[in-house]
Amino acid sequence: MVYKKAHRLNFKTMKLHTLLIVPALFFSHFAEAQIQSSGWIWPEDRKTAEEKYVLYTDMFNLNNFKAALPPFTWLLNNAPQLNPSLYINGAKIFENLAEEETDAKKKIEYEDSCLLMFDLRIKYFNEEPNVLNRKAYYAYRFKNDDKSFYQELYDLFNKTFDLNKNNFWDNNLVPYMDVVRRYKLGGGALTDEQILNIYEKLTDVIDYKVKQGQNVDKLNGYREQIDDILTGIVKVDCKFIEENMLPKLKASPEDVKLAKNIFKLAFVGKCTESPAFLESAVIVQKYEPSYGMAKLIGDRCLITEDYQNALKYYKEAVGLTEENTKKAELYLNQSDVYRRIGQKANSRDHAQMCLRVDPSKGDCYTMIGNLYFGSYDDCKQGVNPVEDRAIFIAAYEMYRKAGNSAMMSQAKAQFPTMEEIFTFNMEVGQPVKVGCWIDEVVTIQKRD
Repeated sequence: MVYKKAHRLNFKTMKLHTLLIVPALFFSHFAEAQIQSSGWIWPEDRKTAEEKYVLYTDMFNLNNFKAALPPFTWLLNNAPQLNPSLYINGAKIFENLAEEETDAKKKIEYEDSCLLMFDLRIKYFNEEPNVLNRKAYYAYRFKNDDKSFYQELYDLFNKTFDLNKNNFWDNNLVPYMDVVRRYKLGGGALTDEQILNIYEKLTDVIDYKVKQGQNVDKLNGYREQIDDILTGIVKVDCKFIEENMLPKLKASPEDVKLAKNIFKLAFVGKCTESPAFLESAVIVQKYEPSYGMAKLIGDRCLITEDYQNALKYYKEAVGLTEENTKKAELYLNQSDVYRRIGQKANSRDHAQMCLRVDPSKGDCYTMIGNLYFGSYDDCKQGVNPVEDRAIFIAAYEMYRKAGNSAMMSQAKAQFPTMEEIFTFNMEVGQPVKVGCWIDEVVTIQKRD
């Protein structure tokens, strides 16, 4: 059973090759006996049908697809409602025959026959969403280089996506966007808005699938490919986003879907410094709060020195994760913000909170060490250099816990000298209190 190259993917006008199958496949001239057993519907001539079934399946299982074709064709003519497996196996038969065929014309005929199996399976057994997923996959494989099929491919992928939504096959995500690209560049009547809508649908599905936690790396790879395809057909840049999309968001600040779209496009267009990026992120976080978005906003606010909002979103992010490593990072970020605004005690408190949830995080000790090291001028009394320089001993101990040898050396270089210790009638190993906001007791050590 082979079909001619001129036939299209909807197969509405497809004629059956007279050498292999009678023209009346869709409207059989015989009356089938509705003999149904365990999901199988046999024709009136059941004996012959069973013989043909055994012959075709034996050859199919031996990968002898050419030998399987005649008995398989007889079943399609005489028992089209036999069982869905007839069309599942039929697609495999024609796929393999197409792969093995060297004659270009026959190869196309086999490919068309493979695609027809999906149409017949839908005709007799429904399951249209699932079957169209399969058909779209093969149609793209067979027809992606044939411009005469771009309209049909575009329509097929649109319908397949609309019927499946989040069940749209992973392996069809990038092909769908590529079909849009080919159709557009081939002269298809597609506006930038329509292309962006399809892009948004695809990335929404990827977001959904990533949240399920399966194939995350592969899906993120697909996302990057889809981003690349988009930028090849729509000029997505900061000016486009700010002039065409941001005003819409300002007019409808509750439009989460629009905010998500702007956020994604800002990433694609490398516009993370644009006001549109942050404004869209804030709206998404307001209506659909997540750890990742809260931290991202906090990071952006830190870069722009909007410290109040940086603290707000870092604190919000802490409440949106149960992972201690993530909490530790957020506490360290807050410590950094407090350090920048001169609230050293608050900064140390948050560094210590970081250590409570993740004692192995050396950066938190380094943060405290830096706070101490940088407080010498603020805390020194100018009376006893040993007591004043004990602040560097306190810093050294934090660096030691962090395993930060470079900063340990810098701190040690600022220890009191042996002469200073002797002059002020003190001894190495003697406890001394570091006052000021630090309020710690350390053991006197001398500079090398």
